[in-house]
Amino acid sequence: MSVLAEFIEHTQLKPDCTLQDVQQLCQEAMEYGFAGVCLPPFFVREARRILGEESPIRLVTVVGFPMGYTAIAAKSEEIKRAMDEGADEIDAVINIAALKSQNWNHVQHDVEGVARAVRLRGGTSKLILECGLLTEQEIRRAAEIAREAGINYLKTGTGFHGHPATVEMIRLLKAISGNQLKLKAAGGIRTAKDAQALLDAGADRLGTSAGPALVAAN
Repeated sequence: MSVLAEFIEHTQLKPDCTLQDVQQLCQEAMEYGFAGVCLPPFFVREARRILGEESPIRLVTVVGFPMGYTAIAAKSEEIKRAMDEGADEIDAVINIAALKSQNWNHVQHDVEGVARAVRLRGGTSKLILECGLLTEQEIRRAAEIAREAGINYLKTGTGFHGHPATVEMIRLLKAISGNQLKLKAAGGIRTAKDAQALLDAGADRLGTSAGPALVAAN
């Protein structure tokens, strides 16, 4: 097994992904020994069936994806359903519209709602910041809110808005969070060299749809 594989969340989040895509994703995750699979909420139940109840591969899904401006109550309901159907980890998009409007009270309640809903079900929470759309000051404020709320990971972005993960993003998040929050890089990770650079910068997980190719090239 490749060491790189241990950090990869094998990902399929395209809007037109099919059940066959998800079946292939799970089979490849088991074959390569990936850390997890990340897929749409619609397929969580089927993915859990394929992976099995005792699988070491983490089953990850998304909430408020990819825009983040879903109502707080709706995000909580999405989390409840996903975890009831077998998800281990939740990647939730921060309310970017509220953040850019400087409505920090709403952002705080949004993030706290995510952290609480996941924690109550014994899962792992990841907050997607969409760093490419934010200023450094906004990232710092959001990270502080996440830390205080008990979020487990900060994630660089969705990969859907034209801002791939960069070493600079990870270095900034690492400097802000220290060892208090883990980090997930996602978006545009296409080569083993890029993947290793992100890990060297401090990433704990890599979200990518190119997992098999990365491992083969490593």
